[in-house]
Amino acid sequence: MKMIKLTFQDNSSKEFEAGITTRQIVAEIYPKLVKKALAGKFNQQLIEMNQKISEDGSLIIVTSEAEDAPIVLKNSAILMLGMALIKLYPEIKLASYGMDEIGFYYDFENSEAVIEEQLSDVENEMKELVKANEKINGEVMTQKEAIEQFKENPYKLELIKGSINQESYSLAKIGEHIDLVSGPQLQTTGRNQNFKLLTVSGAYWQGNSKNKMLQRIYGVAFFSKKELKDYLQKREEAKERDHRKIGKELNLFMTSQEVGLGLPFWLPKGATIRRIIERYIVDKEISLGYQHVYTPIMANTEIYNLNSRNL
Repeated sequence: MKMIKLTFQDNSSKEFEAGITTRQIVAEIYPKLVKKALAGKFNQQLIEMNQKISEDGSLIIVTSEAEDAPIVLKNSAILMLGMALIKLYPEIKLASYGMDEIGFYYDFENSEAVIEEQLSDVENEMKELVKANEKINGEVMTQKEAIEQFKENPYKLELIKGSINQESYSLAKIGEHIDLVSGPQLQTTGRNQNFKLLTVSGAYWQGNSKNKMLQRIYGVAFFSKKELKDYLQKREEAKERDHRKIGKELNLFMTSQEVGLGLPFWLPKGATIRRIIERYIVDKEISLGYQHVYTPIMANTEIYNLNSRNL
């Protein structure tokens, strides 16, 4: 039997039989971390708890306190969001997903638009998954197998066929639901309890404005209720400080759907503030030795053609 040597975070080393998993290693030498371990980090690459390790390298046990832990949490939240959407809207076409420093999102196509008031329905479906505490199983497929699995979904097919040099694809399953994934998942849905779906917006397929407009649901997930509560509180406080909200409440400006929501009409109070600021800036520039010029407010369209040729 082939043996491999693994080095751990404390620089200790130990030999194991090739094919051992992070879960088995934790149970053998870190029994106190059995319930806390979320994933492994083998040679700086996140791996699932049940992924086999067949070569020498370094291994870090990832717990909720680790820097990479939110990635595992959000990966699972994405999977659960996708399953909830399919349960509520059986004809939906799940497209691409992703995450940022704070939250996660899933883009999709549906015959009827999902509106913000329906986010609670999707969230409740995700909470049912938490209650069920279903097991999340990892799986690997060849490109041919993945194409067969997602043959009814044009978006998944495009992603699979677009990665020409990729020989295998990671997937995750909750019951009968299966989806492409980009990283390790929590072992059960019950471990992902503190999440909130925040917005529904539009998003072009693969971020290209020439492609079809899809919908995007964005949410956040945390390891503790306190973290989620603190984030939502800060978000509400930020809304109260939003210049768009304050400006309207103080009658500084108004906007019009017909003209464009990002184009303000300055009302008397706002115009006064704007004028004071403009005069201050002009006087300051003059005091510093700047000279002002004024260009025409209109120009021959040919000037735009000249500029475009120079781009």
